[in-house]
Amino acid sequence: MLETPLVKHRRPFALPKAWAQITVLAIGIFSSDWAPEASGEQANSLPGQPNSRLSWIGVNSSGTGFIKLETGETFTPWGFNYDHDENGRLIEDYWLTAWEKVVEDFQEMQALGANVVRIHLQFGKFMETPHKPRQPQLRQLRRLLRLAAHTGLYLNLTGLGCYHRKDVPEWYDRLSEEERWQAQANFWRAVAETCTDQPIVFCYNLMNEPVVPGGDTPRTDWLGPPFGDKHFVQFITLDRAGRDRPEIARSWIRTLTEGIRQVDQRHLITVGLVPWSLDRPGLTSGFVPEIIASELDFLAVHIFPEQNKLNEALETLAGFRVGKPVVIEEIFPLKCSCQQLEEFLKRSVSYASGWIGFYWGKTPEQCRQSPTVADQITFQWLQLFQKGPPTAWPTQCSCPSQHGDLE
Repeated sequence: MLETPLVKHRRPFALPKAWAQITVLAIGIFSSDWAPEASGEQANSLPGQPNSRLSWIGVNSSGTGFIKLETGETFTPWGFNYDHDENGRLIEDYWLTAWEKVVEDFQEMQALGANVVRIHLQFGKFMETPHKPRQPQLRQLRRLLRLAAHTGLYLNLTGLGCYHRKDVPEWYDRLSEEERWQAQANFWRAVAETCTDQPIVFCYNLMNEPVVPGGDTPRTDWLGPPFGDKHFVQFITLDRAGRDRPEIARSWIRTLTEGIRQVDQRHLITVGLVPWSLDRPGLTSGFVPEIIASELDFLAVHIFPEQNKLNEALETLAGFRVGKPVVIEEIFPLKCSCQQLEEFLKRSVSYASGWIGFYWGKTPEQCRQSPTVADQITFQWLQLFQKGPPTAWPTQCSCPSQHGDLE
């Protein structure tokens, strides 16, 4: 069955609560009433001046990476998933009532050396009906755009989240496949209209870890199995109805992309892929890179290398190199040591053009002083992150030698 392996593919969204169960071997995110937009004084209360040198980001002529379009300078995405804070709250839980927290965290991510922040937006928080977006949330999104521009942190806007089942409208789950896809396209059209003239948006990520179900038995639930109280995987159809899975994936991407391109012709578009998207034996998502790549500007893959299995992770990563730039959109020492993660990052430059880890609202010093294993691992990760992207590292890795398949 598809459901069982899905539970095994987990990411560090819920780690602050789940890490008590992580073994030593494994060492190495989301209701609120609208708060009015910031007044002129509030909007300009950040220290310093807004970044006036923002450039639109595009794909280079060789299709292997990214450039600043105005100058031709190489742009290497290096940043964080800002999916929840240190208390496990999703950004939509507090960005209306505790905006100063968002400001502080963006400033901290900037200080750590990030140039990209991945933001996760839930469908139910942004859509009042299948056709009508919630204007207060769009106004807050515009506020986030101003903050990002001020700090110079480009945004990866990942949409259509259903991380909390309680935030999923009942009417949404009652829609047919065609109606659901159109509602999703309406979501993206509303977001794109808000962002269309903003170079600070690096990309639109259509959905986090979508899956086309396998088999011939129709599903009854659009969401994959939960991890804790969060649902990270979504199905884009309930019934394959004899159709080819990759073709369903491509048609879905095309439907959503058309919604965006009606109002925004410039921003890059991608989708967050699970590592088991490759066309090979075993569990697959139906989003085969070779088939869907023509519909996207670049490929975004989520990879968490396992201890002493770096070659396997690199082989998986290589499978996503199909003529478009590749960004490792989620990475963290979840299943390996920080030393082995450093080695993986160094070796991944042959295939990837950007890397996005995780930041949960605690500074390195706060993590260092914490007695929890979770914070100590995060401290090690943030220390590694401050070295900058691996494309700028010396040839010789600074991490201690490790046993296992590192050669």
